[in-house]
Amino acid sequence: GLAADDAATVAFGARVYAETCASCHGADLEGQPDWRRRLPNGRLPAPPHDETGHTWHHPGEQLFALTKYGPAALAGGGYQSDMPPYEGVLSDAEIWAVLSYIKSRWPQQIQDRHDQISQQ
Repeated sequence: GLAADDAATVAFGARVYAETCASCHGADLEGQPDWRRRLPNGRLPAPPHDETGHTWHHPGEQLFALTKYGPAALAGGGYQSDMPPYEGVLSDAEIWAVLSYIKSRWPQQIQDRHDQISQQ
């Protein structure tokens, strides 16, 4: 699960994020420009994972599933996304470490709010 307060997990997650996620979601979790506006192909740009995005609005288990199986699999209905599923690419431990790193970068009040969302 999420371990945003575990320094070793966060450091590991930071490395995996830099290698795997930063090319789309940004080195500083800033996402792609105009991330709410659909691209000409109808898909959405990569959203930010900092506190300005909606990542923290989703429980930890849902974030894990989105990463492992990809948004298209979870959304269904022919939804298309540029984000691939990471099942078979990243281990479960690597996915949880990345999510822990992302969460560790949020302001404390956002982390606290996310804890409440994940417990509901």
